[in-house]
Amino acid sequence: MPNRPVLDFWYEFASPYSFLSALRIEPLAEAAGVTLRWRPFLLGPIFAAQGWSTSPFALYPSKGRYMWRDVERRAGRNGLALVKPETFPQNSLIAARLALAGREAGWMPAFSKALFQAGFGEGRNIAEEAVLNAALKQAGADPGVAFPASRSEEVKGRLRAEIEYAKSIGIFGAPTFVTEDGEVFWGDDRLEEALDWSKHGR
Repeated sequence: MPNRPVLDFWYEFASPYSFLSALRIEPLAEAAGVTLRWRPFLLGPIFAAQGWSTSPFALYPSKGRYMWRDVERRAGRNGLALVKPETFPQNSLIAARLALAGREAGWMPAFSKALFQAGFGEGRNIAEEAVLNAALKQAGADPGVAFPASRSEEVKGRLRAEIEYAKSIGIFGAPTFVTEDGEVFWGDDRLEEALDWSKHGR
């Protein structure tokens, strides 16, 4: 039996469009026969390299208004509630480190989905320890193990390396999907196309 194709799913916990993809990607990938590789990273350093101090959706009010309405429409179509967080973009550093700490243990996807639901489904602050704790427990992870692991130099270095690798392959936003042959698809609305390319190629 041939190996299943692998699709890299690059996502940022502060990204509303990543929220949309994270909560729908698994059944679509399974139906397509594609294996997912969840890759949390931070957009802040990537935006900074482009001369932006924050998200372009925060820098340009008209773009931000459109984005929130667009996400609301897409969420509604997918049966998801959307609650805009009080602060945008949120600080997602600890969230990304925690997710990477759970890669080998296998709870990264479940934690990611739980935290996205808290952040954009309920408007919670994803930098708060109580919110992170709840997402870890929902994913079956032990916060007493996960938090110390997330503060290790190994995990901090892993996140830095992921950001640098994302830069090197031209990622500039989230979510981004990258196929095994290096094809890059940006945005929740490109998910199905990315899965199709991953399976069938050009």
